[in-house]
Amino acid sequence: MADPILNEHNKAEYPPAHTAEHLVNQTMIRMFGCERSRNTHIERKKSKINYNLPVCPTPEQIAEIEQTINRLIAEDLPVTYEFVTRDNVPAEVTLAKLPDDASETIRLVRIGDYDICACIGTHVASTKEIGAFRITSTSYNEGSFRIVFKVEGI
Repeated sequence: MADPILNEHNKAEYPPAHTAEHLVNQTMIRMFGCERSRNTHIERKKSKINYNLPVCPTPEQIAEIEQTINRLIAEDLPVTYEFVTRDNVPAEVTLAKLPDDASETIRLVRIGDYDICACIGTHVASTKEIGAFRITSTSYNEGSFRIVFKVEGI
C-alpha cells in the first residue's frame, strides 16, 4: 500500500503532553458528557485545555481527573495509528476539529481501548512514557472550564 497523503501539521507539540491531552479529553467526555476540547495550548513546561461545562467541577472531581490520568499512564497503554478514508471513520470519532482542507485520508490515534480520535500530532509510543501527570490549576468562567497541567517525563 502506498503511503497515505496527509495534510502538513502546523504545530510541534511535546509528545508526552499531547498524548496526555488525549487522555484528558476522553476522561472529560466520560465524566461530564462534554465534547473534546476545542481550545488547547500544549507545551513542555505547562499546557492548557478548555471545556464547555454548565457548572464548575468540584475539587473531588478535579482530583479524580488527575487520578484517572495517572492510572491510565501506569497501565502502559499502547498508542497506535491507523489510516482510514473519510467514509470509513468509526462512529465514535468526530471530525469537527479537522480543517476544511483536510485530506481524504484521516489518521486515527488510539490509546489502548480508552480513546480514539483523528489527529496528525506527535505522540509517545505508550502511556508510560508520559510520566507523572499533574493538574497545576483550574479555573471556571461563564461555562468555560480550564485545566492547566504539566507532565513530568520518565
